[in-house]
Amino acid sequence: MAFKNEGDQKAYWKENLSLLFKLLAVWFVVSFGAGIIFVETLNQIQFFGFKLGFWFAQQGSIYVFVAIIFIYMKKMNALDKKYGVGEE
Repeated sequence: MAFKNEGDQKAYWKENLSLLFKLLAVWFVVSFGAGIIFVETLNQIQFFGFKLGFWFAQQGSIYVFVAIIFIYMKKMNALDKKYGVGEE
């Protein structure tokens, strides 16, 4: 990975960390928030015959985590191309 200049390198890592923290925040809200904190409120809603809070704790957070992996991959590939450090 070779950057054209130090400014590009700093901008790249700033955008990378920003994306990382945003996705980790989503993961935290879904796994901890929906599965633990808001479980009583969410359990008032049925989802495929299950209480929504239970579903998030058992299945939903896993699906969101897998989606986050693909979102991160797509966004990082775009970021790599933007700064010219992608795989060729």
